Amino acid sequence: MTLTELRYIVTLAQEQHFGRAAERCHVSQPTLSVGVKKLEDELGILIFERSKTNVRLTPTGENIVVQAQKVLEQAQGIRDLAKAGKNQLSAPLKVGAIYTVGPYLYPHLIPQLNRVAPEMPLYIEENFTPVLRDKLRTGELDAIIVALPFSEADVLTKPLYDEPFYVMMPAKHPWADLKSIENAKLDEMSLLLLGEGHCFRDQVLEACPTIKKPGVESKHTQVESSSLETIRHMVASGLGVSVLPLSALESHHYASGLIEIRPFTSPAPFRTIAIAWRASFPRPQAIDVLADSIRLCSVNRD
Repeated sequence: MTLTELRYIVTLAQEQHFGRAAERCHVSQPTLSVGVKKLEDELGILIFERSKTNVRLTPTGENIVVQAQKVLEQAQGIRDLAKAGKNQLSAPLKVGAIYTVGPYLYPHLIPQLNRVAPEMPLYIEENFTPVLRDKLRTGELDAIIVALPFSEADVLTKPLYDEPFYVMMPAKHPWADLKSIENAKLDEMSLLLLGEGHCFRDQVLEACPTIKKPGVESKHTQVESSSLETIRHMVASGLGVSVLPLSALESHHYASGLIEIRPFTSPAPFRTIAIAWRASFPRPQAIDVLADSIRLCSVNRD
């Protein structure tokens, strides 16, 4: 059993295709096939079910691949420590964030990290929580920034900050005369929401339960969009009102007189942003520096 063979089965499990797995491993398809078969023969068990059109893990194979991923990660940790002279902050860090956090956090986070860990550049990704979860589990990402609740086996989480929600409206909207907005009032107007899959959409619906109350016909229409910035544009055009997290309030290029922002009436709804990483990740100092830098970012301060 070799690390190369373990890498073959982990990659094949991810790609479910011998050709693509061989390409990722920079070997020929026959070489990868022989390596996988050699490991199966050594273990005396089939790791993969094969057909003309499909490759999938056997139940036992799933457990083997999970363990193989851990072994590869630990082996890479040894290489990283040797290469960096045991400096955990001298190698790139692969970080993912949900769509409603990344665009507003990264411009503050990167300058902060450059000051405290200049030899640790970031590989950055933005995606939905389920996709980030999968990439964290397979090792494609080292840490992810998500909204709680979040749980995953063998993954650690650390809350970073609470972020209140605000109501965004056209400047000439009747609510612009109010100092704060009650949650229930959002059922009176056309509400612009993120589309299915965005956890922030679910949090807004939880904060305003009358919007989705079973058996009650809503007084407003819901307009869905793919991003907070697109929603901001529609609000500026006068289409309706929406809800934003604190970090997204000032990220726009509109002159005054188009958009107004109001807080919710106390108790205001909020979300808790957290960092998550694999318990086996071999660079805990990098996670600590990342978490501390996020907390220091001015984007989180009300």
